[in-house]
Amino acid sequence: MTETSYAERAADSTLRLVPRPGSIAAQARSGAVGAARPDSRGRANTRFPTIDAVIDARAIFPMFQPLVRAEDRALIGYEALSRGPQGTPWESPIALFEAAAEVGRVAELDWACRARIGRAAIAAGLDRTTALFVNAEPPAAATACPDDLLPAIREAERRLHLVVEMTERSIADDPAGLLTAASALRAAGCGIALDDVGAIPASLALMPLLDPDVIKLDMHLIRRPDDLETARVVNSVIAQAERSGAAILAEGIETAAHLATARTMGASIVQGWLTGRPAALPTEGAPSLPPERLYRRVVEDPTGTPFDLLSACRPPHRATKSALLTISKYLETKGLDSEEPPVVLACFQHDRNLSPTTRARFATLAESAGLVAAIGEGVSAEPAPGVRGAGLETHDPLTREWNVVIVGPHFAGALVARDLGDTGPEGERRFDYVLTYERSLVLRAARSLVRWLAP
Repeated sequence: MTETSYAERAADSTLRLVPRPGSIAAQARSGAVGAARPDSRGRANTRFPTIDAVIDARAIFPMFQPLVRAEDRALIGYEALSRGPQGTPWESPIALFEAAAEVGRVAELDWACRARIGRAAIAAGLDRTTALFVNAEPPAAATACPDDLLPAIREAERRLHLVVEMTERSIADDPAGLLTAASALRAAGCGIALDDVGAIPASLALMPLLDPDVIKLDMHLIRRPDDLETARVVNSVIAQAERSGAAILAEGIETAAHLATARTMGASIVQGWLTGRPAALPTEGAPSLPPERLYRRVVEDPTGTPFDLLSACRPPHRATKSALLTISKYLETKGLDSEEPPVVLACFQHDRNLSPTTRARFATLAESAGLVAAIGEGVSAEPAPGVRGAGLETHDPLTREWNVVIVGPHFAGALVARDLGDTGPEGERRFDYVLTYERSLVLRAARSLVRWLAP
């Protein structure tokens, strides 16, 4: 199969609750988005004249694609996919969610999809021995579930082994929301999968912070196994899986060669037309692997500031601001790694500490890093081009801290320091500080800082 023919089929073979930006553009060019389609009898569906009518009626129709073990194709679960009513402009999941976004009802549609998926899975006899992957976005987790859907959602959480896929777009748009949503979903007993890893730099950079149970390789990696970029992504994914115990899942498997390539990339689970197309669930469930073979643990959410967390694990030292500046700038240079873009998180206490030189330096970091953020009292939403900003209240405990935290696929380092309140010359101000390259500690500091980033 050629690359062109695959691209023409991709939108239909990989239906999603949340559309891929590239697929939206492709369908828009072809005129498919918004075009009414006839039903199986060749008639247009007039029961749903608007997207509001579709959502009000909860007219969502799920399909399920098998997920199988790479080594022997044993069934371990399904990915749930959703369509709108047949014969309407919203039959395509892409058009469905675009229209819902236009009327401000994406979160409600997301809940409706998950409720219909849960009902269909339970009716087909699925239980907690079979993984059920569903797509969702942080806005749904941050929005109350509609009352009429809540019983189905709760029953699905109780009876099914749910794995929620976080999309690449949610990572780039709202990293704080992503981590908050993941925490809420884990508390409800769900697993977390990071979808489309390798499609955008931010997904790879934020992967260690999310610490997913399942890492899904973007399908383009399977088709370009000899690219240096593919090698970079796959090595980072394997390193994360080795450290955390996460499973690697490869999607878009259509040939035996694709399957062989996926296995060389560390994938233990695969999905695609070779192993099963989207369809209704079978009435008789097939044996599956015990869920503990797929999922590992609940990630601990840190409480407290970075200095609180790290000083409890490492004895702090004391130094002046001038002495710590060299360490800070060294760590920042690690953010310039364009081959393996990291996350760069910094707390400057107050906006006045963000000098023009520092702003320019952070703008340069933002050109290559997956995420660059600056936090402090009076800091604007974008203190420098490409830099995510977050302001602090005057009495926020973080205003006493100077933090620089770098997390990449392989490198991790953190300088966390607490101001002792000296009133002398700026360069002579003293700080208690902890400097560490212990990855687990750096990740705790990073997860702590991300909580201050507004969507």
